[in-house]
Order: sequence, then structure tokens, then C-alpha cells
Amino acid sequence: MHSIILFDGVCNFCDASVQFIIKNDPKGHFRFAMLQSDIAQELLRQYNVQSNVDSMILIEGNKAYCKSGAALRICRHLKGLWKLAYILLIIPAPARNFAYDVLAKNRYKWFGKKESCILPSSDVRGRFLS
Repeated sequence: MHSIILFDGVCNFCDASVQFIIKNDPKGHFRFAMLQSDIAQELLRQYNVQSNVDSMILIEGNKAYCKSGAALRICRHLKGLWKLAYILLIIPAPARNFAYDVLAKNRYKWFGKKESCILPSSDVRGRFLS
């Protein structure tokens, strides 16, 4: 079963993160949906996640994970040494999420914002939910 990552489709950092995940997920474990899409909004309702959450969301095993919990669980499925980041889940969530929240709050200022969501290239388009 595939896991689903919901991400901010107009955020340059979020787009770069999705491209990084695709590159390091050769088994195609992840599917993607932009938070701005209808399908993402439906998934947020289905998993009782507030629609205004300022986080990448991972839906895996019938649960939704936000912030650093999502990021670290994503790492578990990536190739290479990224898998080791999963061990950081032993750090209490408030401490992990502090850095995540700083980045999330400043992502547009530091990395910029697109006018609209990007269209995925044809070779990975099938991994994006619409």
C-alpha cells in the first residue's frame, strides 16, 4: 500500500522536498497531493486534520502524521542514510517540532512562493493524486 504525502503546492521549499523524495524513493512508495487540491482537502477531513495546519502531512497505515513526525517517517522509506533519521522520533515531539515550526513559518520568506502549483513531469505524473 502506498503512503500519501500532502504538501503546499505553491511553496518552493515544499516542491524541492517532494522532488527530493521522488529522487530517493526508487520503489515508488509515496503518492503526492497538493494541499490546495480537492483530494487533499477530502483526505484532511477523512483523517480529522485541521485544514489550516502548517505542515506537510503523511498519511500512512490509516493514520495522519504532521510536522517532524511526518518528515521522519518519510525518511524511513528513502534510500541511503536518510533511513537513519527515523531514529530521531525518540526525541519528544515538542522539541522536534520547534525547528519544524520555525522553518514552516519562514518558508515563503526564505525560499519563495510560486504563483500557482506546478505540474509534475510526465515521468512521475502517475504518483500525483488529482
